[in-house]
Amino acid sequence: MAEKINETTRGVYIIAPTPFTQTGEVDFASTDSLIDFYFETGVTGMTILGVLGEASKLAPTESRAFLEHVMKRVDGRKPVVVGASNPGTDNLVRFARQAMDLGAAGLMIAPQPFLKTDDQVFGYWAEVLTRLGPDIPVCYQDYPQTSNTVSSVSVLHRLIDAFPNFVMLKHEEGSGLPKITKMRERSDKGEGRRVSILVGNGGLYLPQELRRGVDGAMTGFAYPEMLVGVVEKFHAGDLEGAEDLFDTYLPILRHEQQLGFGLAIRKEVLKRRGIIACSDTRHPGPKLTARDHQELGELMSRLTAKLHG
Repeated sequence: MAEKINETTRGVYIIAPTPFTQTGEVDFASTDSLIDFYFETGVTGMTILGVLGEASKLAPTESRAFLEHVMKRVDGRKPVVVGASNPGTDNLVRFARQAMDLGAAGLMIAPQPFLKTDDQVFGYWAEVLTRLGPDIPVCYQDYPQTSNTVSSVSVLHRLIDAFPNFVMLKHEEGSGLPKITKMRERSDKGEGRRVSILVGNGGLYLPQELRRGVDGAMTGFAYPEMLVGVVEKFHAGDLEGAEDLFDTYLPILRHEQQLGFGLAIRKEVLKRRGIIACSDTRHPGPKLTARDHQELGELMSRLTAKLHG
């Protein structure tokens, strides 16, 4: 069984989309090829059933079947973090325990939408983290662009101090570089426990986030080899090499990171790379037009030329 996530976890945990067939069912054959592809690119681990895994559009039976299939395919070779966010805490805890029993390395959970105050945020998490218990490690998904809940640095510190099973922050707040600095300054001074910080947003700000003290990325860019390469170069001390590699992929990374539209691009890139058979998202979800397809093809061609020029 793979090691559980903890305060020292670093590297690249790729966020996996959920592949579907053209008739709308979960595509388990493409799931297998997707897992194999991710492992070939050298990712540290993977995360399933997140926002970009369209978890909210899956029936509970589908989520369970997908979880079981992935865990069997991975077979303990690498850690798998499982998205367990749910409007109902009873359902969240039930599914979380199922995931851990199947060998998950930890859980990724987002706060419920529209929590307005620090006390509301703390109260929600206090209930969830207490009910999960100290032996289930949790990654706190801080993504206010979709949750409409802002998690302040002060409330994160309160939760870190109170709950040892809060071991990782998935930092996705837009324009959030100062937040990273504030989190690290406190732990660097020995004034609070240090937790792992992995970043999202496709890796759009990855070099600067690494310089601010994050441990890696937990995101789903369709060229995971870039994320792996940047993090490896940075941790090896080759900061300029990390920046140069990142710059090569930046145009298509920026294009993929369009809020609400990027998942369709990401799945189409994976399809064109021969990883999944169908790029459809479930309704309501974005769909590419003929012009979108043309644009993407141009960007992919430019990237290929730069990589092999």
